[in-house]
Amino acid sequence: MTLHLVKLCAGAGSVEDLADRIDHRVAVNEKAGLGRIHDHVTRMHPRREKELLEGGSIYWVIKGVILARQKIVGFEKRTGKDEIERTAILLDPAYVLTEAQPRRAFQGWRYLAGEDAPQDLKKGARKGPPPELGRKLAELGLL
Repeated sequence: MTLHLVKLCAGAGSVEDLADRIDHRVAVNEKAGLGRIHDHVTRMHPRREKELLEGGSIYWVIKGVILARQKIVGFEKRTGKDEIERTAILLDPAYVLTEAQPRRAFQGWRYLAGEDAPQDLKKGARKGPPPELGRKLAELGLL
């Protein structure tokens, strides 16, 4: 069974915002000599790291709806200027659009079992309502 993470894409209003963030982080990492990688730094280190590395992804919640995912390729411990140890989740910069799946707000990240993860969309396909309508329907408990 594949294990994934779910994370709020705080401040993003669309998948395009996520794409811009990915491009920015990849450019920063390439300039720093870290290669073409997207990283997301978090305070906590997943206890189930091994399971996540066996094909897991991070599913991004944008405005209350899972809309995209990125494959997890590794984890790295990092110590900030404040001397606090954090974990960088290393992600494939390519993202995949998924079926819209509503999610309530939460802090940090959550584990997501493979069978509960939304399906990937084929290129050019969009199943279900547009993201903004999907979010409103989810708020009303109709999706």
